[in-house]
Amino acid sequence: MAPAAGDPLLRALAAPAPPLPLHLPAHGRGRGLAPGLQRLLRLAPGCWDLPELPAIGGPLEAEGAVAEAQARAAALLGADRCWFGVNGASGLLQAALLALAPPGARVLLPRQLHRSLLHGCVLGALEPLLFNLPFDPLSGLWLPPSREHLRRVLAAALARGPVAALVLVDPTYEGQRSELAALIAEAHDAGLPVLVDQAHGDGGAVAAGADLTVLSLQKQGGGLAQSAALLGRGQRVQVAAIERALLWLQTSSPSALLLASSAAAIEQAHSAAGRRQRARAEARGRRLRQRLEAQELPLLSSADPLRLVLLTAALGINGLEADAWLMQRGVIAELPQPGALTFCLGLVPPRALERRLPRCLRKLRRALGGAPLPPFTPPPLPLVASPELPLGEAWRARRIAVPLEASAGRLAAEPLCPYPPGIPLLVPGERIDPARAAWLTAQRALWPGQIASTVAVVAE
Repeated sequence: MAPAAGDPLLRALAAPAPPLPLHLPAHGRGRGLAPGLQRLLRLAPGCWDLPELPAIGGPLEAEGAVAEAQARAAALLGADRCWFGVNGASGLLQAALLALAPPGARVLLPRQLHRSLLHGCVLGALEPLLFNLPFDPLSGLWLPPSREHLRRVLAAALARGPVAALVLVDPTYEGQRSELAALIAEAHDAGLPVLVDQAHGDGGAVAAGADLTVLSLQKQGGGLAQSAALLGRGQRVQVAAIERALLWLQTSSPSALLLASSAAAIEQAHSAAGRRQRARAEARGRRLRQRLEAQELPLLSSADPLRLVLLTAALGINGLEADAWLMQRGVIAELPQPGALTFCLGLVPPRALERRLPRCLRKLRRALGGAPLPPFTPPPLPLVASPELPLGEAWRARRIAVPLEASAGRLAAEPLCPYPPGIPLLVPGERIDPARAAWLTAQRALWPGQIASTVAVVAE
């Protein structure tokens, strides 16, 4: 039966797919869903929509199918414990943060953090210590830290007082990786437990020594959106603290379908068939990269063959404008930024991808290309900084809107996140000094339609 005429959401979901859907989830509109999950979805609609019956259980129950699946997933990933989540990696990152640090503690977070970690700081009354990262002026992207860079960060942070934990993002949205084991060892030597946001990774942080690791099964696996897993290893974080935080932040009625999605995606990824599927997809990704580079289409170096990042700045094109142009032609990318545009190939890349994408990108270059854009200016930030006004207090404070150009000297009242996934250029409670105000004003010109002409500041 066709969706009702008055049902715009159902109509939108039932619309035909565009020719090149190169966005997340990684299952490519169902083609790459884990086979066990596909079989479940072919059963009578809704038969799997069940509560925490004794035979099924839930993420915090000691017995039942969910407990067995979590134990199996932990074994496959080399972790001591695994908990499935139904509020995406966002909800599990927040729970992990609350498990690591008591109220009032200080946590060390990278500047390219997902905004859900800021929300976790508000919920847990934590003080974020934000550390700056290396910056690439040609792409406008933050880069993964080196061990020496992190050593300087840790020294600067600890000189300000005790720190409860370190959070790292690895790999980045664009597929760039750090020397993760070395970074974790550096943090452990300083006495800090480490949480790794591996929403765009495969769980390798566990073997690298992470104490807690968060996975998103829709970004690198064959799972549905909102299915995620939290992995724990070692004795630095108490299991009781983790489960208490999960109890606070996860629903008491978890979707059995999303729990099954997490289990099926992890099982598939570690099966022989799943490894063959990924190998085929990665081989296609490498061939496509070679084809694009042979046509002098500049790409960011990436450790993930399934992430292709077009360096639009080198073509003289703003990535947001490139995204709008391509979207009109049925090419749906994932992460437009002023200097780059990310394409997620997924576990089953679209048919004719190797022929269609190079052709579309050549047309893009002819239509919008020109002299390379000027190098991007890194944000004028100290190595380590925390909001001048407590994060939660600033976010709840009475606020007024002022022009960006007149924001110097004011305290930000809300984060400035120009585009999902919500990496904030400005954090509530930060003092906007003149250099930062000028930088933000310049950023507004680079993010057409994404940054307003005004910014919310605390009404002091």
